[in-house]
Amino acid sequence: MGKPLLEVQNLKTYFHTENGTGKAVDGISFDIDQKKTLGVVGESGCGKSVTAMSVMGLIPQPPGKIESGSILFHSKDGAKELTALPPKGKEYRKIRGNEIAMIFQEPMTSLNPVYTIGYQISEAIILHQNLSKSDAKLKSVEMLRAVGIPLPERRVKEFPFQLSGGMRQRAMIAMALSCRPSLLIADEPTTALDVTIQAQVLKLMNKLKEDFETSVLFITHDMGVIAEMADDIVIMYLGKIVESGPVSELFRNPKHPYTVGLLQSIPSITDKKKDKLQTIEGNVPSPFNIPPGCGFAPRCSRKMDICSQESPVLKLSDNNHKTSCWLYS
Repeated sequence: MGKPLLEVQNLKTYFHTENGTGKAVDGISFDIDQKKTLGVVGESGCGKSVTAMSVMGLIPQPPGKIESGSILFHSKDGAKELTALPPKGKEYRKIRGNEIAMIFQEPMTSLNPVYTIGYQISEAIILHQNLSKSDAKLKSVEMLRAVGIPLPERRVKEFPFQLSGGMRQRAMIAMALSCRPSLLIADEPTTALDVTIQAQVLKLMNKLKEDFETSVLFITHDMGVIAEMADDIVIMYLGKIVESGPVSELFRNPKHPYTVGLLQSIPSITDKKKDKLQTIEGNVPSPFNIPPGCGFAPRCSRKMDICSQESPVLKLSDNNHKTSCWLYS
C-alpha cells in the first residue's frame, strides 16, 4: 500500500483564554488512506471539529494555537507539512478549497446570503482553476447537476434562502467538490436535515466519493452514519482518541466503555416499546478542567482505582484495532 494521503501525528491544539488553557485536541494521531473514508465520532466538545479546523488551517489565532504535532499532506506537488505553513499564506490558500475542501454543518450560515449559489461556486473555480467567468459558470451548472439539483441552470441564479435545506447542502457539496479535491472534510453535514433527506445526501456523498476518487474525513456523533459511510473509525473523547480501527472490527468487537456506550445508545427497530434506551451518564467535562487520569473515568461504570490516577495510552490489540483503556493494558 502507498503512503496515506494525510498523516496526523501527536497533534495538540489548545485555546489560551483568561480562564486558563483549554486542551481541545490533546495529542491525537491518525492516517487517511487514498480514496478511503475515516469516520471521527464523539459527543459535542470532544474535539472533532477542532481537529478538522486544524487540518484546514482555520484555527482562530488567538486564542487558538497548534502547540505541537505534525499534519503531513501528500499534495499533488509533493508532501507538505501544514503546521509549518502560515495559515493565511499563499501556499496554504492554494491547498485550502482546492486540494482540501470542507463541507460545514449548517449550510445556511456557511453560504453567503447576498450572493447567488452560482457566484459562490464560481468564485472557488476561478481562484483555483484559472477559468474565465463564463467557463466557471458552466462548471457551476455542471456541479449542481452532478449533485442531483434539478434545473441547475436556474438554481445558479438563485440565493441560498430560495433553496430548501437539502438543496443548500447539495450546493455546499458541489462547491466543495468543484475543484476535485484529494481530501474532503465533512463536519456533520447532515445534522440539520430530516431523516429522508439525510439518507439521500449520504448516498450522494458515497457516489461522489467514488466518482471523484476523493478521500473523506467524516465527522459525526452518529454511529449509524459511520457504519454506512466509513472504512475506518476514530472515537474521540475530551480531545483524545480512545479507540480506533476498521469499522467492521470496531463494531464487531468494541472495547472501550465509551465506544460500547455509544453503540448501546443507538435505538433499534427490534427493541420493545417498554425497553429503556441505554444512555451514558453525565456530561463531557470542560477541556479547561480535564480530570486526572482517564478523562472518561468520572462517567465510566467499569472504572478502577488506576483510572483516576494515570492516563492510559493507545495500544494496538489485533486487526489494527487500538484502545486506550486500563481494562486492556
